[in-house]
Amino acid sequence: MHKFLIFALISLFSWQSVTAQTEKNDPEAKKVLDKVRKKYEAYKTMEAGFALTIEVPGQPKEVQKGTVAQSGDMFRLEMNDQVIVSDTKSTWVYLKKNNEVQINNAEPMGGDNAFLTPKELLRRYEKGDFMYAVTEKTKENGQIFTQIEFKPKDKKSEYSKLRVSIDEKAGTIQSIKAFSKDGSRYAFVLSKFIPNKTFAQGYFQFDPKKYPGVKVEDLRM
Repeated sequence: MHKFLIFALISLFSWQSVTAQTEKNDPEAKKVLDKVRKKYEAYKTMEAGFALTIEVPGQPKEVQKGTVAQSGDMFRLEMNDQVIVSDTKSTWVYLKKNNEVQINNAEPMGGDNAFLTPKELLRRYEKGDFMYAVTEKTKENGQIFTQIEFKPKDKKSEYSKLRVSIDEKAGTIQSIKAFSKDGSRYAFVLSKFIPNKTFAQGYFQFDPKKYPGVKVEDLRM
């Protein structure tokens, strides 16, 4: 799974305004982000359907669809070819085609290789890793979408910019787009969003018994 999908999902479930502000950040953008933050902070759990479009120079356009569920720092991501689950202690990556699951220790919060931790983007914002500003407002089917552009301060970042589209009236994220320095583009678009959904016990764990013949590779330390 491409790392941008991880980034986009982190954004979806941990949207917060930057607390380490500088005079160069756009006050209007902060106002919009604060509204989104308050909306998302009120949810105890979430489930979202999404489509990820990947455009790499010289390759056919690829579209992946799936759903992601989150409760606290636990999450479950389901796509056509794989399932990724974490209960904050262990992370399971199940490859459907191979009927194989790999188990790793879940990365500690804030770790350099933190994997889909819903608060990791917040930490980046709090450190002031991005500059951001409203670039335009568009109207589609009676809805007003505010476009906010983020530029990483780290010159070594693989992305030149990130563009987030927000439904200003609803205070929700509609899409996240990334522009890579190598010319690749990624677009993460929400198809549905269900807040405060009740999940069955064990939903954020992987049960090998439900997958007859599955090969288990346990790499936990």
